[in-house]
Amino acid sequence: MEKITPVDIQHKSFKKALQGYDRTEVDGFLDEIIETLEDEAQHRAALEAEIADLKERISHFKAMEESLQNTLVLAQRTADETKASAHKEADLIREKARLEAEREIANYNDAIAEVRREHQLTVEANEKARSELRSLLMTHLALVEKVAPPVLSQDAVPSDAAAGASKAVQSAGKPNGERIDVTAKPASKKSDPPSDDTTRITVY
Repeated sequence: MEKITPVDIQHKSFKKALQGYDRTEVDGFLDEIIETLEDEAQHRAALEAEIADLKERISHFKAMEESLQNTLVLAQRTADETKASAHKEADLIREKARLEAEREIANYNDAIAEVRREHQLTVEANEKARSELRSLLMTHLALVEKVAPPVLSQDAVPSDAAAGASKAVQSAGKPNGERIDVTAKPASKKSDPPSDDTTRITVY
């Protein structure tokens, strides 16, 4: 069934009949109906326009919500990637620091080993020099004992010469504190054995 519009009512005509309704009252009532329908049509049009505007706003809000949702997803993804990258970079920094520390420790160990080797070589060189000096002094002592007279009185050896010989022999010692004591034993009495009347050299 088709809907009746205010225009349909306005152009509606009725047949005349005996004992029918008052034409004036019918026309007045129809005019009221037309006015009411026109008001309702305007109100309905306004409501439809408002509904269309609300739908458009809802559509806009839905688009904004979708955009915000995508933005949140992208932000979360970016945050996760940034966090993972930060963890990876921190791991790389720790690994680099560990390798650097191990390299420094290895260098220190190498330096310590080198110092120990140099110290050992110095000790061995000192021992060798001491042994050579001791051998040299023993050789000179043997030569002195072989050439020296059997009895040497204290008066026959000038004190200046004895002091000079002692100082010269002591100066032949090593810088590491090795001391050579050279003393001239006084001439013994006739009752002492001749073998004791020799110069004494002590190596410390």
